[in-house]
Amino acid sequence: MRDGAHGASGPERIPGRAHGPAETGDRARDGRAGGTVNGHLTILYRGPLASCDYDCPYCPFAKRRDGTAELRADRAALERFTDWVAAQEHPVSVLFTPWGEGLVRSWYRRAMVRLSHLPHVSRVAIQTNMSTRTGWLADADLDTLALWVTYHPGQVSAERFLARCGELLELGVRFSVGVVGLPEHLEAARRLRAALPRQVYLWVNAAEGHVYTDAEAAAWTAIDPLFGYSRRPHASAGLACRTGDSVISVDGDGEVRRCHFVPTRLGNIYDGSFRAALRPRPCPAATCDCHIGYVHLEPLGLYDVFRRGVLERIPHDWPFTHPPHAPSGALRR
Repeated sequence: MRDGAHGASGPERIPGRAHGPAETGDRARDGRAGGTVNGHLTILYRGPLASCDYDCPYCPFAKRRDGTAELRADRAALERFTDWVAAQEHPVSVLFTPWGEGLVRSWYRRAMVRLSHLPHVSRVAIQTNMSTRTGWLADADLDTLALWVTYHPGQVSAERFLARCGELLELGVRFSVGVVGLPEHLEAARRLRAALPRQVYLWVNAAEGHVYTDAEAAAWTAIDPLFGYSRRPHASAGLACRTGDSVISVDGDGEVRRCHFVPTRLGNIYDGSFRAALRPRPCPAATCDCHIGYVHLEPLGLYDVFRRGVLERIPHDWPFTHPPHAPSGALRR
C-alpha cells in the first residue's frame, strides 16, 4: 500500500517560530556540516511499531499484533528520538509515518504534544486513521501540530469518521483527510467529500498496482484536483530531490537514509555521523510512487503547492480558486 484535516487554515506565519520545510524555494545553506534549507531539517520517522487496529485488505499490517517486548522497544525508540529532537539547536519538522497505528499508543500522543511545544519545532505531524479519541489534542500547541488522516471504508462507519473530523474542526486542529483510490471506494469518497466542509482538503492516493483509465482518473480528480500527481509513478532517476539533503528518513535505531524508499545508509542521528553525508543528490530510483517521497522531487514543484502544509498534505491555497496543473501521468523528462 502506498503511504498514506485541515480545518481552518491557521496562521500563515507563526511568530517566534522557525517555519516549515517549504516556506520558500530557497536552498541557501546555513554553513554547518550537512545540508539544510535555511537551517531547517525535515525528518520522516518510522519506528518498529507495526500493529494496527484496522483490518484493511490492501495493507500488509492489518490486524497485526505487536507483543509486549515489541511495544516496549517501540516506546523506548520513540522517546529516545523525541529527546534527540528536543536537544537540537536548529529548526526541525517531523512526520511520523508508522507502519501501524501510532495514536492508539500513549507514547505517540505524548511525543506529539511534547514536540509541538518546542520552539524550534516547526511542524509535527503523523499519518493516522484517527480511531483514537481527540481529547489529548487539547494539551498540544495547535499552531505546530497537524494530522494526516486516512479514511478506510469498511473499517469505520462514515458517521463515526465524520464525527471525529467534526471534533478536530471544533478543536482547531490542522488536518487533511484522504482515501485510497480503489474502485470500490469511489462512492464512499464522493459522499465523504460532500459531507466534509470545503475547507478540509480530501486527497486521494492511487491504489497500489491499479491502472486508471482516463474516465476513472477524471472521477477521482473531481474529488481531489491533485490526483494527477498520484495517478502514475513518477520517473525520478537522476532528478533533483530534497531527500538526503534537507529531508531524511530515520528508523527506530536512529539510522538515517535519504527516504523510506532508498536503502542506502547515510549515518546515524545519535552519533551525528549523518550530518557529513547531507548534500544535494539526484534520486537513484527509477520511479517514485508515494506522496511522502515524490513531494520532495524538486521538478514537480510541490513545495510551492503545499508550502507550510507539506508534511500534513494540505495545499497552501486550499480551497483552490485556480487549481495548479496536476500531471495526468508520470513526470517525464
